[in-house]
Amino acid sequence: MIGYGIGGSAFHAPFLATTPGLELAAVVTRNPDRQASARERYPTAEVVDDVAELWRRAAEFDLVVVTTPNNTHAPLARTALEHGLAVVVDKPFATTSADARALAGLAAERGLLLSVFHNRRWDGDFRTVRRLLAEGRVGRPLRFESRFERWRPRVKVSWKESDPADGGGILFDLGSHLIDQAMTLFGRPHRVYAEVLTRRAGALVDDDVFVALHHDDGVVSQLSMSAVAANLGPRFRLLGDAGAFVKDGMDPQEDALRAGEEPGGPGWGEEPPEVWGRLGAGTEFELERTDPGAYQLYYAAVAEALANGGEPPVTAAEGVATLEVIEAAYASGRSGQVVTLTG
Repeated sequence: MIGYGIGGSAFHAPFLATTPGLELAAVVTRNPDRQASARERYPTAEVVDDVAELWRRAAEFDLVVVTTPNNTHAPLARTALEHGLAVVVDKPFATTSADARALAGLAAERGLLLSVFHNRRWDGDFRTVRRLLAEGRVGRPLRFESRFERWRPRVKVSWKESDPADGGGILFDLGSHLIDQAMTLFGRPHRVYAEVLTRRAGALVDDDVFVALHHDDGVVSQLSMSAVAANLGPRFRLLGDAGAFVKDGMDPQEDALRAGEEPGGPGWGEEPPEVWGRLGAGTEFELERTDPGAYQLYYAAVAEALANGGEPPVTAAEGVATLEVIEAAYASGRSGQVVTLTG
């Protein structure tokens, strides 16, 4: 695993270390504090301070997980593939769809697994939305509202708040999740409209974004991501011609992982009834139990694909498609016009 910031330490390492069929063999980080933390939590994993050492010893490994700043995703993934290694890349796949397509082509040419870590497909609330759609519980879907909103009025010193050319900004960060989720439900949109704004004093990148995706069959996804939301809207609002589902709050897995909990045990990803969503129509709504969140299923599927072949849980093509929509959203934000996607 390359990188041991929040992404590596909270979202990847716990699953690499606990998923049957996988072993966290090495962690690459130069930061002394992170090195000490990795050694303490994963004493059987080697800690390496230079990625060049990984490449020299590539034959010792099967899979490289890239969880580093966005502008390093593509070059690190390319080098791993060139060394014959399967790769999982944290979202976003790359900073341009062209780079992502080139990576997908290289992986296909060499017959190597290449997957993008869109873990939010395994959020409990999103799994609930997928189930309700599959069961026809809201009828024909009309509108899908999805939000990642935060109240962070002061700019943080972070690469995520740096140059958008390096993959900074909230559209690349939170937008990657929202766009991937919307396309997982309703497919690739044919039209994209966006308002891409920078609100906070001293901010260098977008921090308040709205994206509308027009899918087939008339479904519209309205996606909001903001660092300046002093009042948070519902996480999901799914409207159909026979009913609606409304869900507040956030999936509990991130907080549990940041607190150091081991994933996949009893009660993992469960929400208490007081935060379940509401399903119904008009004035008649009932609580709908949230399906358990299950990030562990992503790496279980990676292990299966490595062992037995087949598609990974998120394909490189899906990662490319997300970046194409992000690029269309930026273009729409600059022009104020709807952007039509082809292909």
